[in-house]
Amino acid sequence: MKLTFTAPPSGGTIAAIPSKSVAHRMLICAAFADKPTFIQCTSTSADIDATADCMRALGAKIIRAHNGFHVTPAGVSMPAEPILDCGESGSTLRFLLPVAATLTGGTSGASCARFVRHGRLAQRPLSPLYEELIRHGAHLPEDPTTEPLPVSGPISGGEFTLAANVSSQFISGLLMAFPLHKEPCTLTLSGKIESADYIRITTAVMRRFGMKIDISEDERTYSLSPCTYRSPGTIAVEGDWSNAALWLVMGAIGKAPVTVTGLNPDSPQGDRRILDVLRDFGADVRWQGGAVTVSPAPLHGTRLDASQIPDLVPVIAAAACAAEGETVIRGIGRLRIKESDRAAAVTDMLSAFGADITTEEETMTVRGRKPLRGCTVSSWNDHRMVMCAAAASMIADGTVSVTDAQAINKSYPGFSEDFAAMGGRYTKEDA
Repeated sequence: MKLTFTAPPSGGTIAAIPSKSVAHRMLICAAFADKPTFIQCTSTSADIDATADCMRALGAKIIRAHNGFHVTPAGVSMPAEPILDCGESGSTLRFLLPVAATLTGGTSGASCARFVRHGRLAQRPLSPLYEELIRHGAHLPEDPTTEPLPVSGPISGGEFTLAANVSSQFISGLLMAFPLHKEPCTLTLSGKIESADYIRITTAVMRRFGMKIDISEDERTYSLSPCTYRSPGTIAVEGDWSNAALWLVMGAIGKAPVTVTGLNPDSPQGDRRILDVLRDFGADVRWQGGAVTVSPAPLHGTRLDASQIPDLVPVIAAAACAAEGETVIRGIGRLRIKESDRAAAVTDMLSAFGADITTEEETMTVRGRKPLRGCTVSSWNDHRMVMCAAAASMIADGTVSVTDAQAINKSYPGFSEDFAAMGGRYTKEDA
């Protein structure tokens, strides 16, 4: 699909969509709970649906309603040879690999689970989680790109150790699997902890499903005993800061304020830091009545460490193009192992707009206030890059087209309709 932005949004108020990160975790916990759960989730996406489909494959009954998911737990036995189609969702794969390794084999009824991956997912790293599962008895192929990827267990509990500098999803997957073991489990983290807030989202959701988690003061050791998840009955998915960041950036670099409702200022989601970044740029940021409003103001370059907020870099880099002076974004190394090589994708895309941007191994530098021009760019099959193009279109002279724009469905299938609701104009073409 080719998406062409012909006029930018003119400001206004928009409701945040439900958090993909939170929804993944709630679906998994609910699928292994003691009784049914209704998860309030007013919209869904390709990634959320991938997790729901995989939980169905593991035996849960999940019915989509207009405002959420009715989840009936899987029970103690699994289908004999479940096929878990993860789509392009790294969260789904990395969360469920430890779960499948825990539940398959033994008396579970399933001897092996097979993971199906699409797009770039089979090439995205699984180490060191992969080796740690094998160390605990998982049967996995020597080549982790094997497709479909078979896994069988059951793995043993006890002591787990992971380097924490690759993906917080490895850690979250192990933690959500720990209650399913037959013996206590402890996870110890080594090295720099990347995306620590995503681990906090996991532990917050698990606690809402009745889990008692012992966490060390430095958040490097996590201990859980075997326990059945306890359904809260009804639970709501909070608003998504990662996708809301696009609208907040548009408020900063556009010509009129943008207000986003349905966001939790005390959320464990790390991407709430977009407000701090926009304040550092000089934007006017205000909370009032449970909504946050970002208004245009003269912007200036800033310096920031994005190692804990990698998903925000594409829209932050677009905002930097509108700021006077130099913006330096450090800690971008992990952008290279996302849905695309986002370090390269952001540099390539914004350069096509005429931006002055350079990228080194761990640093991206944008020299702002250079006029941007309309152009046609590739999404790199990455939803965050569609958002980057949409943000850049706010300050570009001329129309902006994005090819392979269907990538936005991964996290935000209603994006183009919301773009129009905010006063923007666009056209769609099948490709």
